[in-house]
Amino acid sequence: MGSVALRNIRKSYGAVEVLHGIDLDIQDGEFTVLVGPSGCGKSTLLRSIAGLETISGGDIAIDDAVINTLVPKDRDIAMVFQNYALYPHMTVAKNMGFSLRLARQSQAEIDRKVKAAAEILDLTALLDRYPRQLSGGQRQRVAMGRAIVRDPKVFLFDEPLSNLDAKLRVQMRSEIKELHQRLKTTTIYVTHDQIEAMTMADKIVVMRGGHVEQIGTPLELYDTPASVFVAGFIGSPSMNFVAASAEGGMLRIASGEVLGPVTGDVSSGREVIAGFRPEDIRLSDTGIGARVALIEPTGAETQLTLRTGDASIIMTTRDRITQSVGDTVHFSVPADKLHCFDAASELSLTNRTRPQ
Repeated sequence: MGSVALRNIRKSYGAVEVLHGIDLDIQDGEFTVLVGPSGCGKSTLLRSIAGLETISGGDIAIDDAVINTLVPKDRDIAMVFQNYALYPHMTVAKNMGFSLRLARQSQAEIDRKVKAAAEILDLTALLDRYPRQLSGGQRQRVAMGRAIVRDPKVFLFDEPLSNLDAKLRVQMRSEIKELHQRLKTTTIYVTHDQIEAMTMADKIVVMRGGHVEQIGTPLELYDTPASVFVAGFIGSPSMNFVAASAEGGMLRIASGEVLGPVTGDVSSGREVIAGFRPEDIRLSDTGIGARVALIEPTGAETQLTLRTGDASIIMTTRDRITQSVGDTVHFSVPADKLHCFDAASELSLTNRTRPQ
């Protein structure tokens, strides 16, 4: 297999720098997801690892061997693209075995590897079909099969599910994760969908503006976000944020009501951003007053939009709601579920991890 090490990776297009000194270690067999909004540099970083982009500075190493100057075919990686990149005039079997033919492997060896990959991906019955005869999910499995037959040290996935409908995305998400658990090949996966990142990754790398904002397991990022950006990006619905000030060890919002105790080392009078997850809100007889602005049943859960002053608060609950739109309610948040962020830097005052 292969470990991957990135050291001070920089990439510029003319005077515009899009990767600002990325450092990252990916362990052998790890499933690492690069996630972030469009334009954050995640696909550029992936293409740099693949050799499809020439980096402007730094080193990329696989198993401690620097590969900066190697062409893509010599890097021992296999990449699965967003648009599948299948040859329309070739059958499934020929598409999957094409790279092996270029490597001048014997037909018997090609047939063996294609057959083995087809069995893993449930493509055996489709080997004689052409891409136009396949569904989107089947085409994606063919693209994955083409990567598997190469038996690379590292798999690279560039938003492979973005062209699929919602139901098929969920199915393919599970299939890719199960495939990784079976093959245990080091995998680097790019997506802008934080649900994909949370459900698939061993480790998530949150990127923003060409920088790494935070690295951690899905639950580490969810429970201890390093910044307002990470807290708002990871989680659906995203974390609620309200302006507050620290007074006497308590957090007070604009209305003067107390949200809860200060979390972290925050001096009295300091302006902060208080954050809390929608599922951590509790309706109660006392607490912060709010008006019910919207009720959205989703089946297992109900989502409420609460308005207090200028703040709009999203709450989710599995309880059956008896309130109606326009009702006044009170809510509270458990002290251990509150997050504090600096109002100026937006860095966490609760979590000591800091973005790069």
